Amino acid sequence: MVKRTVAQAAETRDIILRVAGELFARKGYRDTTVTEIAEAAGATKGALFHHFASKEELFTEIWRKLQLDMDAEARAAALAAIDRKDAFAAFLAGSRVYLEWASRPDYQRIVLIDGPSVLGPARWHELEFDLGRGSLVAGTTFIASKGHFPMALAEPAALMLQASLNAAAYALSLGKLGITREQYLDTFERLLRGLR
Repeated sequence: MVKRTVAQAAETRDIILRVAGELFARKGYRDTTVTEIAEAAGATKGALFHHFASKEELFTEIWRKLQLDMDAEARAAALAAIDRKDAFAAFLAGSRVYLEWASRPDYQRIVLIDGPSVLGPARWHELEFDLGRGSLVAGTTFIASKGHFPMALAEPAALMLQASLNAAAYALSLGKLGITREQYLDTFERLLRGLR
């Protein structure tokens, strides 16, 4: 009986995460209520608060999962694109995946638009940097190992490239500048290949 209860609790938690993610993506954090999430999940508010201490904690978990899923896809693309003749190919493949995700409405709304306001700019930047740093440093370290710039610059380069990608992603989410994802990728590639 206990195993069934544990399984049911895990299923309820997964449903809450899925439904809340859909609501946050469609309506935004501010316009989505805990009551609405619980009702859409077929759960009580008590069950929701059993799994998540607050609406912000629930949002943060959804935000983090989106980031981790994107990062896993970007890493896989980078690994698949490793080319001994082109040290930049893997980094560019991972960057392409990131900007593809940044074009998705759920990622835009949850990670790029609501994320900084819900988490606060400092915490958003800290979490975003921590989650993406490993992949980016691995990429810049690989490029540096091929002699394109000194190894001591791998971490600073990763930070600056991450900032560039984030600015492009945010601009894509706003959609006001009329710049396409392909234009950002082309410009980013030119900047990246210019590292010497």
